[in-house]
Amino acid sequence: MSGYELAKTFDSSIGFFWKADHQQIYRELSKLRDRGHIEGHEVVQSGKPNKLVYTLTADGRAALRHWGARPSTPPMIKDDLLVRLCALDSFDVEPLRADLMARLEHHRDRFAHYERILNKLFPDGVATTVADTGKLLGLRIGLRHERMVAEWCEEALSAISKPPGVLLLEDCRRENNG
Repeated sequence: MSGYELAKTFDSSIGFFWKADHQQIYRELSKLRDRGHIEGHEVVQSGKPNKLVYTLTADGRAALRHWGARPSTPPMIKDDLLVRLCALDSFDVEPLRADLMARLEHHRDRFAHYERILNKLFPDGVATTVADTGKLLGLRIGLRHERMVAEWCEEALSAISKPPGVLLLEDCRRENNG
């Protein structure tokens, strides 16, 4: 693929759980090429500028397999909204409420988007290849994550609307009955 095609593919697949702008993708392509992990060849186009199409090399496939065998690093949460909620008594609640409402809508929208992708790619909910299994698992965790964060936003909106102490009492009742 060309760098542009890779960036577009990235945005509609891996981009759901790993953010990279197009400039970063081009920088990484340059590094991969310098390491011998990819090759680029120019494709002549009429009426448009020529494009550089990249192909994975044997060394690149080996590096990819090596990278895939390494243990992953659990993600760290870095969220300014959570920091503001930790200092809730220092802020006006209304802007936080608006922020939570926006987050709620964002996560509901992403949930609906993942659901559309799931229904399009896996109408029966079944993966038929190893590659599809990975995509299906990614979609399932994406759905669960978006649902969980949307539910948390609803809980947070409810909690900041109540007097202190009420949330803890309701949580204890829910845990003991649930």
